[in-house]
Amino acid sequence: QVQLVESGGGLVQAGGSLRLSCAASGRAFSSYARGWFRQAPGKEREFVAAISWGGGNTYYSDSVKGRFTISRDNAKNTVYLQMNSLKPEDTAVYYCAASRLVAHREDEYDYWGQGTQVTVSS
Repeated sequence: QVQLVESGGGLVQAGGSLRLSCAASGRAFSSYARGWFRQAPGKEREFVAAISWGGGNTYYSDSVKGRFTISRDNAKNTVYLQMNSLKPEDTAVYYCAASRLVAHREDEYDYWGQGTQVTVSS
């Protein structure tokens, strides 16, 4: 059974940091590109960051560029999202996903986690 499980969400003050993790099981996800998306209340899910299967290429939305860093450890089948200088507008449910190719659109991803809540207080 294919599973992506996010962890690391929580409540943090503005300016603080969190690191999200997404562990994969049930498939050789080391050969998959991975992405992070988020969905704030009342808004559509949006792209946050993506990383190629080898980790050599990373992509970010303009809203998080310079503050968030995506990385991966293929030996652990895990992808990370280091979030620094958090802002209240970063509050959302964060989802990780896996795709055969690096992508920005959610319909290009084949597998999804259940999401983890990140709340940034002002």
